[in-house]
Amino acid sequence: MDTQNLDLNNDMDKEHMKTLVSCTNSLLAKGYETQFKAMKHGLKSLTTEKIYTPDQVKITNFYRFEGDSDPSDSSILYAIETTSGEKGTLTDAYGAYSDPHVAKFIKDVEDIGKREHKNSAG
Repeated sequence: MDTQNLDLNNDMDKEHMKTLVSCTNSLLAKGYETQFKAMKHGLKSLTTEKIYTPDQVKITNFYRFEGDSDPSDSSILYAIETTSGEKGTLTDAYGAYSDPHVAKFIKDVEDIGKREHKNSAG
């Protein structure tokens, strides 16, 4: 394997993923077609209208974006896969402008992942 070429590809991916739009488009090309919305009782698919609970969701990746001139432009994009096979994205601001439903849902998903990892390790 040519590691120099691999590093170049990673650098190109990093360069390509600098904006929220370019990152969203890249995920769309990889099949992350659904937009999700965090609700009080779970994560809602805006495509199928199905509501997912934290144990039905896996966060496969996330990307942070910081506004150069305005801190209110800071956002985070989550790449999400569900147990039913639906793949999509969830976007949130972070900091003072974050959506409390998103923060709670993501924390619940992360807590489940930590418990599963702990149980499988021991």
